[in-house]
Amino acid sequence: MAEVHAAEPAEPAEPEAATIDVEGGQTAAEAHYDGPTIPTEVWLLVALVVLIAAAWRPAKRAILGGLDARAEKIKADLDEVKRLREEAQATLATFQRKQRDAMSEAQEIIAHAERDAERLRTKAMEEIEESIKRREALAADRIAQAEAAALAEVRNTAVDVAIAASRQLIASELDRDKARMLIDSAIEELPQKLH
Repeated sequence: MAEVHAAEPAEPAEPEAATIDVEGGQTAAEAHYDGPTIPTEVWLLVALVVLIAAAWRPAKRAILGGLDARAEKIKADLDEVKRLREEAQATLATFQRKQRDAMSEAQEIIAHAERDAERLRTKAMEEIEESIKRREALAADRIAQAEAAALAEVRNTAVDVAIAASRQLIASELDRDKARMLIDSAIEELPQKLH
């Protein structure tokens, strides 16, 4: 393999002290200065730093303004959430109070209904007892009436039987004249017995 050697730059020759006037009042020696040069990357880096420095202040204002606006929006959102949470807690407390009130009212209604039911049951029992007593009294009256009617019927039947027996007995034992005389005397005594 052949080695390739890079050609070494020739050492700069010493500039001649020339007094040739180049444009702008410089000497030829000054115009051809070959001192250490700054690489292009450094110039680009410097330009980038200058550009960033120049853009930083407006960008910083825009970024900080955006962040401040975002912080204000977040704060407003947090305040809204806090307000909504307080409203929700107040609404929850109101509903819980209403629920407690409804429960106590329901318990009062149940207790009132139980008292009314007990009162109605007691009243119904009293009415049933009174009705039973009335029916017993009515039945006793009917029984007494039936007994009285039966006794009257038995008496009437006994009287009818006695009268029939008396007739037969009288008819068989009495003659007609004596029977007429007894009938006449009974008729005469009848107005005295009716008074």
